[in-house]
Amino acid sequence: MPQGAVAQAPAPTQAAAPAGLDEALLALLASDDNDEKIEAIGKLARSTDSKAAALLLALGQDHVYLSPEGKLLISDDDGATGRDPLSGAAAPMPEGSDTLTINNRVRGAIDDARAIAQLHAPDPAARLAAAQQLQQAGDETLLPVLDDAIGKETDVQVRSALQTVRARLQLSASDPAARAAAARTLGETGNPAFRAMLAAVAQPRPDGSYAEPDASVRAAATQALRGIDRHMTTVEWAGNVFYGLSLGSVLLLAALGLAITFGLMGVINMAHGELIMIGAYATYTVQLVFRQYLPGWIDWYVLAALPVAFIATGLVGMALERTVIRWLYGRPLETLLATWGISLILMQAVRSLFGAQNVEVANPGWMSGGITVMDGLVLTYNRIVIVLFAFLVVFFVWLLLNHTRLGLFVRSITQNRAMADCLGVPTGRIDMLAFGLGSGIAGLAGVALSQLGNVGPALGQGYIVDSFMVVVLGGVGQLAGTVIAGLGLGWVNKFLEPYAGAVLAKITILALIVLFVQKRPQGLFAPKGRSAE
Repeated sequence: MPQGAVAQAPAPTQAAAPAGLDEALLALLASDDNDEKIEAIGKLARSTDSKAAALLLALGQDHVYLSPEGKLLISDDDGATGRDPLSGAAAPMPEGSDTLTINNRVRGAIDDARAIAQLHAPDPAARLAAAQQLQQAGDETLLPVLDDAIGKETDVQVRSALQTVRARLQLSASDPAARAAAARTLGETGNPAFRAMLAAVAQPRPDGSYAEPDASVRAAATQALRGIDRHMTTVEWAGNVFYGLSLGSVLLLAALGLAITFGLMGVINMAHGELIMIGAYATYTVQLVFRQYLPGWIDWYVLAALPVAFIATGLVGMALERTVIRWLYGRPLETLLATWGISLILMQAVRSLFGAQNVEVANPGWMSGGITVMDGLVLTYNRIVIVLFAFLVVFFVWLLLNHTRLGLFVRSITQNRAMADCLGVPTGRIDMLAFGLGSGIAGLAGVALSQLGNVGPALGQGYIVDSFMVVVLGGVGQLAGTVIAGLGLGWVNKFLEPYAGAVLAKITILALIVLFVQKRPQGLFAPKGRSAE
């Protein structure tokens, strides 16, 4: 953060040398007057005496008692023993002793005091946390303490946070130049938490008057507001890019299996969403097994759930193809109705096994938390992992389709089924394996979706329409088109939602896809060759 804005303000007077813990300070703290307690707490925060730090910690933990004689004592955990703050001598807690009365105002002063005491901690993370807590403080007497801490601070991030605290306090200084410099400094942070404070300085009251009498300060505050607004816009756009990529990755996983089955066999599989649901419930089952039998390995249950979900949904898909779908090739309307009925059966089966209520699938430790790239934008680990996982799945599907014998047969059937059959390609077996592959990929999508929210019987219903939109827009049976369409729809949806709302954004996207397909029925990428029965 630039230093010049703050440097324009006149240097405040240096703080007096901190005093150690003594009887006078204890008497102030034991007073019934909250102002005197707050004064004593402020002195404790500025003291370098280790006994003062111990007393401050005990205050924060409600371990300070007041004896009937008016003497302060630090209790142990069960309150049976009292220790003198000055001498450290321990003795049984006197009868009639009670915890020191502390209201919310005093407790806030204690929190600020503990933060001040941490400004000189050896750990930079502790100093940064203390500086961030002090950003809500409003005591101008902290300025000398902050100047001292800024002068000694070597960590750039902590120093920037301390300068922000100093600028916030200087916004109410008597010198207009100091107030203007403080406004500029707050604007450079881009922190929206300071927007209301700067707006109170820059904008008129309902009666037309200004809280800030100096025009130069108001101009600086107005400029600072523009800076914060620009930063918030940047954060919003960056967030939309990331969350659009995340949503696009989920759509890509959900549609990838459908692109294989729909492109190969022309089957409108309305049960594809339920295959995703089965993958999510397989993840939930693996989590239960790990919690019960392998609690020490619970953080790795997701890796074990990947093959389980793939195999489970793949077997279900192959069973559906052999028992129902193989008899309906060439009759798309009947496959739609049949698979819709299968989807209802699968949902009811899940309700019977797991109940109608949603179940929770917890993120493992290594997928919890996130990376803060700028104020207001956190890239969560679970979404980052899902994005990487989606591209990894696409890569392996590309390898399978382009560099294996199965992939060669699948591409030949997609381009010309009759010719492939004449050349000895076992079309029936390839149909079964391809449908199993597409179903297994749907199971992998279920694993990914289980890490973003709760799992329920209706999980797949929210993605079946979007999956078909991705397949139709990208081009039937086209892997590259599926990737581009999935990511593109994710981004368009996230950028439209803030302006149109979630429902209207969906309707708009659907209308745009309909118009696009009217002009280009083959989608983004036309299939090679021709499919024939």
